[in-house]
Parts: sequence; C-alpha cells; structure tokens
Amino acid sequence: MTEVESRQDQYTGTKAVADTHKFDEAKLHEYMEAHVDGFKGPIDVQQFKGGQSNPTYQLITPGKKYVLRRKPPGKLLKSAHMVDREFKVISALHSVGFPVAKPYALCEDESVLGTIFYIMDCVEGRILWEGNMPSLEKEQRSATFHAMNKTLAKLHSVDHIAAGLEDFGRPGNYFARQISRWTKQYQLSETQRIDSMNRLIEWLPESIPDDDATTIVHGDYRLDNMILHPTEPKVVAVLDWELSTLGHPLGDFTYHLMQWRMPVHGTTGGSLVGLDLKALGIPSEEEYIEAYCRRTGRSGIENIDFYFAYNFFRLAGILQGIVGRVRDGTASNANAAAMADLVGPLADAAWDFAKRAGAK
Repeated sequence: MTEVESRQDQYTGTKAVADTHKFDEAKLHEYMEAHVDGFKGPIDVQQFKGGQSNPTYQLITPGKKYVLRRKPPGKLLKSAHMVDREFKVISALHSVGFPVAKPYALCEDESVLGTIFYIMDCVEGRILWEGNMPSLEKEQRSATFHAMNKTLAKLHSVDHIAAGLEDFGRPGNYFARQISRWTKQYQLSETQRIDSMNRLIEWLPESIPDDDATTIVHGDYRLDNMILHPTEPKVVAVLDWELSTLGHPLGDFTYHLMQWRMPVHGTTGGSLVGLDLKALGIPSEEEYIEAYCRRTGRSGIENIDFYFAYNFFRLAGILQGIVGRVRDGTASNANAAAMADLVGPLADAAWDFAKRAGAK
C-alpha cells in the first residue's frame, strides 16, 4: 500500500465510536425529536475517522443522515473547541448561499451529551486527503484548484455585517491577536523546548504589516476541509469552522497557500513541493496567487514572507495543541500523537521565512 493510498484510507469514512467519545444515544434521540424538524429515528451512530479537535459523528436514520460535532470531554484549553462559534458562522453563511452544510440545532445544555454540540446536514460528496489529488485526471485537478480558489475568494467577499456576523470577532489587529493566542496555546501545551518557536514568539509581534483589512476568515482552509461534488470539480460544503473569526483575508489565503511551500518530510499530506505541477494540471503558486488577487481586486501580495512565517508558526502552535491533548488524554484522532514530530520542522520553516523577511 502506498503512502498516498494509506492516508486516504486512514482518514476516509467512519468507525465505531471510541470509548472516550461515547454518549447516551437515547438522550440524543430525545433531543433530536424535540429540536430537529423532520427527524425520525432510530439512530445508528458512527464516528468519522478524520478530524483532530472536535469529535464528529455520522447519525444514520431511516430517512436521512446527519452530522453531529461536539466539544470533546475532559480538560480543555479555554479558547479551543468552540463548536458554538462553528454553528453561528455556518448558520450565517448558509443564509447567504455560501457552500456549508445546513445547520439544524445547537445544544448548549451539557446534561444532554456531556458537552455542547450541534447537528447539521450530512452533505454527500468526496473528501480528498492528498494535495496532489492522485485519484483525479489532469483536467479535474486543474478545475478543482480553480474551485477552491474561487470558493475562498467568495468567502472573503461576504459582507459579514449583512450576514449577521458583525460581532463574530474584533475588527483590526488580527495578526497581533492571533500571534498572542497561538503563543499562549503553544506554551500551555509545550512538551519540549523548540528554539525557533521562541524566536518567532519574540519577532512576529514586532513585524506585523500595516494593513487592517477585515473579512470572515475560515482559519483552516484546505482540501481535506471541504466536500467536493460526487462527480464535478465543485465545492459543495466547506467544513471545520472552529478557527473562523473576523480577520485578515491574506492571513487566511496564505495559510491555504502553504501547500506550495510545505516541507515534504513529515507533513500531513498536503505538500506540493517537488511535484511536476504542470504535468499534474496543478497551478503554480504564482498562478494561484494571481487568480485569487483577480477575484478579490488585489494587485498582488506584499510581505508574503511574513505571512508564511506567521502561518507556519500558527500551524506549529495548532499541532502542539494536539500534542498537548494527547498528553491530557483528550485528543480525538488516533494519529494525533504523530503530530509531535511535525512541530519542530514547522517552527524551523517559519523561522526561515522570518529571516527572509528581515529577522536576525
């Protein structure tokens, strides 16, 4: 079995619910009868293999399928696992026609399942876990990258005030707040000393570009966080909105752009480095940037080395948070422990970009 095949198989589909993530299914049935229009049981509950942060379940009923996302049980970081924020943003975006799953209900009563949760539609389609999309033909790859680019540009063009998300985050100072957040998460979850992370914690806050654009940002926009149409190169639902907020669109876009720069060794499968992109039908980084800028009315992206330094630092902080949850016994993915080996290389890559941006 190849690495590509094993990764797709590793994360695709469902499994029996892990013992640490089981809940009272009778209480869920009672809740859905009262709060989900059209619901009729019984329910067969499975857990999705993918997902690192919030346990996610497929609820199969005779008439349709639903998806349930919940906070994990146990000791949690204060600002993590905000499934109520996920529900708020997908509700707003669904109302303006952005491709997200239809939301049904948010339950903040922890006595039902032990932690807060929400229920949404189960959107049928494909989730691809490899950035080079080995299962697709050249023309399909090209069209799928086009669709991803178009969808993110559409998100950054949504009027967040008109969508009812004026209070979804604080406008301005996005990078300062994000750097502070991920610094705190990294330090609370720290399991080893990484010098490059400590250098970044000092350098990043002093090096933020002077640009305070504000849009809705997804926070983790990548191929495996979206559902593609079953047969067409079209994004039918963007998933995993836990990190979404009001923020800087270039922070969001350059995070998505990291697949063109991601170190190949030890990554999570999204790197395009070293591939013959033209032969595969995948746009170059420059072509992808130009397409996004054209769609969003930008002439280009200045300070890109800062944005890459920030995003590699941020991803290292996210993964260190997963490592911390392994330590604390709350990680929801069986492969979370492997993330410990990725934090150092990502931090080193971030520091390399910082040096290109002028760090000493």
